[in-house]
Amino acid sequence: MVLSQVTDLSTNRNPLRHSELPVPEPAGSEVVLRVLTCGVCHTDIDEIEGRTLPVRFPIVPGHQVIGLVERRGPDVKRFSKGERVGIAWINSACGSCHFCLSGKENLCDSFKATGRDADGGYAEFVLVSEEFAYRIPDLFSDAEAAPLLCAGAIGYRSLRLTNIRDGDTLGLVGFGASAHIVLKLVRHHYPGSRVYVFSRTEEERIFAMELGASWAGNFGEPCPEKLCCAIDTTPAWSPLVGVMKNLEKGGRLVVNAIRKEEEDKRALLSLDYPRDLWMEKEIKSVANLTRVDVEDFLQLAAAVNIRPEVREYALEEANTALLELKERKIRGAKVLRVSY
Repeated sequence: MVLSQVTDLSTNRNPLRHSELPVPEPAGSEVVLRVLTCGVCHTDIDEIEGRTLPVRFPIVPGHQVIGLVERRGPDVKRFSKGERVGIAWINSACGSCHFCLSGKENLCDSFKATGRDADGGYAEFVLVSEEFAYRIPDLFSDAEAAPLLCAGAIGYRSLRLTNIRDGDTLGLVGFGASAHIVLKLVRHHYPGSRVYVFSRTEEERIFAMELGASWAGNFGEPCPEKLCCAIDTTPAWSPLVGVMKNLEKGGRLVVNAIRKEEEDKRALLSLDYPRDLWMEKEIKSVANLTRVDVEDFLQLAAAVNIRPEVREYALEEANTALLELKERKIRGAKVLRVSY
């Protein structure tokens, strides 16, 4: 499935089209995967609608890829033919700048993303350097593993950036694929913490309570207690402004979103400095992923058996899955089944 131009999913319900592409040829330390599954992410919608532009058109989206090694370049050392591996959002980085050398390759000026700067997993085959591929624990099915590579790993990075300690109160603003994995992670690693979920849809609020949230309410509702930290995963500004009112003194809000909606910017005008930002409250963004984030989270998820809830679609149903995601028809994560 390829994207050929920027479009609005609200008016064009079929932005991706079928296309016959040549099977990539690996060189050096590259591997070609036969794709089994690929997760569907809100960032795919950001690419389609132009909030994070692909470097070229057409482009194959998809950055939560599970596949089997089909072909190997002559210098490949890490993976054998037939081995199950995954590809995440981080497709490459320069490896030599001060960001890369200090473990912050997510901030590298030469950072490239799978499915945006290089063809991704909405396809039968995908090419990647072996240095940016990951072994998948046997515990997880192909469908379960796909969301762990982005929704899980970026949720893990976001949670670490909150500086949460056991017993702290955590707010989750929006409750899609990433947030529901974070809730499961908190329940395992911070059993004394209470999680409060903000979502505009009743279905998501019910789902959050089923997974163990202490409370679930709509955006803008007062929380039963002040939040030590919060993670925002929405594409809008107004939920961010709303949760700042519920943040404790010295609290931190981590924004896990590539872009915010331009038409919603007026919501920022309602941000009140003494009420919402004073007393050392802070807002911090999370950008991209490092390979260590992905590797560490995969091992952690396997160790404590964190399994995302998934709904599978055929590759040919990619447009349907994307539209449902935009319309907030979400329960867990959406995954495309490409092959078995």
